[in-house]
Amino acid sequence: MRADAHDEILPMSEIPYTLVVIFILLSVWFAWRYFELKKRLNQYARFIASKTDPPKTFKDFETTHAAVSSLQNAFSAERAALNAENARLATVLAQLTDGVIIADAEGRVQLANPAAHGIFGIHNATHQSVAQVVRNHRLIEAWRRGQQTRQIVVEAVEIPNRKQILQMTVIPDEHEGGSLLLAQDLTQVRKLEMVRRDFISNVSHELRTPLASLKALTETLQNGALSDPDAGPRFLDRIHTEIDALTQMTQELLDLSRIESGQVQLNFENISPRKLVYSAADRMKAQAERANLKLNVKSEDGLPNLQADKGRLEQVLVNLIHNAVKFTKPGGQICLSVEAENGGVRFAVQDTGIGIPPESLSRIFERFYRVDSSRTGSGTGLGLSISKHIVEAHGGRIWAESEEGRGSTFYFLLPH
Repeated sequence: MRADAHDEILPMSEIPYTLVVIFILLSVWFAWRYFELKKRLNQYARFIASKTDPPKTFKDFETTHAAVSSLQNAFSAERAALNAENARLATVLAQLTDGVIIADAEGRVQLANPAAHGIFGIHNATHQSVAQVVRNHRLIEAWRRGQQTRQIVVEAVEIPNRKQILQMTVIPDEHEGGSLLLAQDLTQVRKLEMVRRDFISNVSHELRTPLASLKALTETLQNGALSDPDAGPRFLDRIHTEIDALTQMTQELLDLSRIESGQVQLNFENISPRKLVYSAADRMKAQAERANLKLNVKSEDGLPNLQADKGRLEQVLVNLIHNAVKFTKPGGQICLSVEAENGGVRFAVQDTGIGIPPESLSRIFERFYRVDSSRTGSGTGLGLSISKHIVEAHGGRIWAESEEGRGSTFYFLLPH
């Protein structure tokens, strides 16, 4: 016999009281465990944040705490090592004379060392574009070519307005898509190369002239001039003169080499600047008179004495006067003067000669340097270079001022 539907479900009043109590107790226990676990997790999170010792109430987290502490110590050690590497890298980049620029894939500068700022004449390159930093279409094109081809690109350019010769190497970054740019200022290197080439050319010229004269004179004597009572002695005198010129050149090259290498010992003594200029003028007076030039001397009274090598400084003055005699036309004047200036003593040799072009003033103290063919003449071309090194060995400086067609003035200043 089938029972009715309402007979299959017991009414609430007929559910046993024990089951209700058990259900309530289980609910309370599960709730308590949930909130207890949540409380402990919060406590441990606060412990991790504050780096305090774990409470004794959760020893079950000691293993986890030890693992986290170990990871924390390892992380601290790695961070310290990374900071040390970064500091070393920053020091190296700061001391490099070559410019270093790191740009991202979009061409934004992420890092630039002080040398890069100096080479490109900018204050802060970070976050600027490569084009804004280098400001040269050929260098910009080189960077773009490196970005497109992902190959190393080297480009050298001359920047006339800054009188610079720059070489930039673009090295693409294969991982990030950016690039490393190395900039080198080759201005001084190219200048030294030019000086070296000029030196070799000039010394070859200076040697070839007397050697060619000696060869011609010798052949003339061999062909019968030696027996000629008039021509023989004259040719022998010419040979003697050319040999003296070669000897002087060799000695001056040796002196210059010794002075540049610091092998020449200066004999310092207490000397009077006034007596020094008059002594040099007396030595060159006869040569000036033969060239129909007037040599004047001016000296202030009460000049302080100098601690210097008298012989070497007199050599400097003689070289400067000799240079003025060579390039001053007959009837001109040469004035040798000395005066106190800026805590030292300034010497000057002024002439009314042909003058020096402005572009050559910075090079006239180089070995064998010739301004142009109109200034070639007797001598080795080493006098000014030797004078420069002697003055600098005394702690002074030497320079020249000139205007073409209106003469030149050579100065050197010595501390007292």
